Amino acid sequence: MARASMLLWVLIFILHAPSIAQNIQYTDASTLPLYGKPHFSGPHYHRVDTTRYNDMPPAVKVLSTHSAGLVIAFRTNGKEIHARWQVKEPMKFSNNMTAIGKRGLDLYIKRNNEWIFAGAGRPDDNALSTHKIVSNMEDGVKECLLFLPLYDELVKLEIGVPEGSFVRPLEIKWKGKVVIYGSSITQGASASRPGMAYPAQLERKLGYEFVNLGFSGNGKMEESVGRMVADIEGADLFVLDCAANPSPQQIAERTENFVRQIRERHPDTPILMIESVVREGGNFDQVIRKRVSDQNKNFRAAYERLVESGMQQLYIVHGDDLLGHDHEGTTDGTHPNDVGFARMLKLIEPKVREILK
Repeated sequence: MARASMLLWVLIFILHAPSIAQNIQYTDASTLPLYGKPHFSGPHYHRVDTTRYNDMPPAVKVLSTHSAGLVIAFRTNGKEIHARWQVKEPMKFSNNMTAIGKRGLDLYIKRNNEWIFAGAGRPDDNALSTHKIVSNMEDGVKECLLFLPLYDELVKLEIGVPEGSFVRPLEIKWKGKVVIYGSSITQGASASRPGMAYPAQLERKLGYEFVNLGFSGNGKMEESVGRMVADIEGADLFVLDCAANPSPQQIAERTENFVRQIRERHPDTPILMIESVVREGGNFDQVIRKRVSDQNKNFRAAYERLVESGMQQLYIVHGDDLLGHDHEGTTDGTHPNDVGFARMLKLIEPKVREILK
């Protein structure tokens, strides 16, 4: 009897599975507004058009294909939201990031004029993933922001809602635009979800569109990259969070030129320089401790020389207090966890608000 009952349930599932799948209708996300992209050319979900800027270092060009900081905006009256998405390669092990942060999705829905976390798109083991992000929602139209993977190349994305519901474009009336260039920390390592990277948090808190140009391990202020950054039009603020990757010598040699590249194209736009976080790996490793100290010393010296030369609208955030002082703010001794990013925001957010007024 038990076996017959089990076979009956299997038969019912098989018979109903196609109809269940057909109840969800999908919309190609490329038909919806995409924010956070600096130049509207090249593949849709690439941050930078690497054919246009083909003289950038090879590693920067590869990282430019990652969708960090890009966000889809849409409205829906659906009571549940699904996603189907494809990244370039199947799951690869990451020793300091969650799968959701690396190659998943992060959904926020507006409530009482505030963006509230609604659910995460959890990736499958292969390159193609399907996930129900949120369900059992109340009636009514929801305004949604979907943050894209931090550390993978997104090939295709579809948003699904129950049949009979709609997905429509949501045009965000941003207060302005902030461009932030930097390292893996800027790109989002090691946030648990894409929306927890600190540029994404600032975007929601301030209502400014943020362009994330974090290039993991490769935010080294090369002149070719400086041209790409300086080409971005309409920015209300440029943030340079790039002291973590170059050697102390490279910082001494490149910082002033990089800042001047931006200033020449944007004479009246504020520029905020952020020193490197003090790496927890240097608590006992003296080599790491000295390297970070020398990086920040040279970055600060370059800032002071630029100010002494008469450059206006130039600001700095020092790195000593960015992660707090209880040594619990990183995942691996270098990259902030969610606690570390929250502490960084306590110093960076007020400064950005002050500059943007």
